[in-house]
Amino acid sequence: MTARAGRTEALLAALLARGTWAASAVIALGLALGLALPGAAGSRVTSLGIALMILLPVLRVAVMLVLYIRAHDRRFAAISALVLAIILLAALLGARAP
Repeated sequence: MTARAGRTEALLAALLARGTWAASAVIALGLALGLALPGAAGSRVTSLGIALMILLPVLRVAVMLVLYIRAHDRRFAAISALVLAIILLAALLGARAP
């Protein structure tokens, strides 16, 4: 493994670890708010935490796309762009579904 690959893996691992902790904290805050205050506020905060958890892999693909572009690796940049486009298309089509 090259030094650049090691740094990339460390960056992605840190991104996913911190993102998971942050999303988990938001979910826990939402659950605590739901118990302390009746109403929709806790539910909204919990939903935000779940959305953050779902967005983490998308963010990983976006970061990989940027890293491949900076490394002038056209093949993997194209693959990352295609994966990101498929994810975004699926999200748009899913949002429009009845």
